[in-house]
Amino acid sequence: MATSFLSKEFFSDTSVLALGCGKRYRIKAEFGRITTISLEQSFMYKLDHYTPKLIALMKAKGGVLGTKLRPFLEKLSQNQSIDMRRDSVIRSLILYLGEKQDLFEDCLEDSRSDATEHILKILVVHGANEEDPVDAALLLEGREIMPGCGSTAKACTLIMGLIYALNLAYPPTLRYTFEVFQKLFLGLDGIKLTPKVQALNVNLLS
Repeated sequence: MATSFLSKEFFSDTSVLALGCGKRYRIKAEFGRITTISLEQSFMYKLDHYTPKLIALMKAKGGVLGTKLRPFLEKLSQNQSIDMRRDSVIRSLILYLGEKQDLFEDCLEDSRSDATEHILKILVVHGANEEDPVDAALLLEGREIMPGCGSTAKACTLIMGLIYALNLAYPPTLRYTFEVFQKLFLGLDGIKLTPKVQALNVNLLS
């Protein structure tokens, strides 16, 4: 992987610019420099493109997995906003791949979770109704480094950009989820797939 110009000091900068658009822009720019791919545009396009097929695959699941997926499929059957639809698809994809919901830490706006407990995670902040998120933030090495991500799906793109920019390892409990993000949604190193992700890819393309 190419050397990144984003340093640890970049994520220690607490200026208004660094905590807002400036930091997100620089992560996207660095990802584009390394891969020549538009991070958010590519991720969202493939996520939305595969969503109907993913929903069909999940609806076909029975047993314990089908039971776990049912609440997300019920949400997807409702008239959701595009951000909430993407959120439900990503959360159900994690379960479909047999992994734990370790990517997101959900909390209420007036009782934010303790960031010090987390190495690499997306903090999803909900309003008083505990339903639609009002914010999403990136947590890295015990600190909330990037609030205002806008949505959980956008936060997923930024966490991928962060991983590439700092050459971080994928969380071991989410190895298949991040492989899907990297190889199916972003089209990077897509020739080498693990059997589980290869099976998903075949189903998505059938």
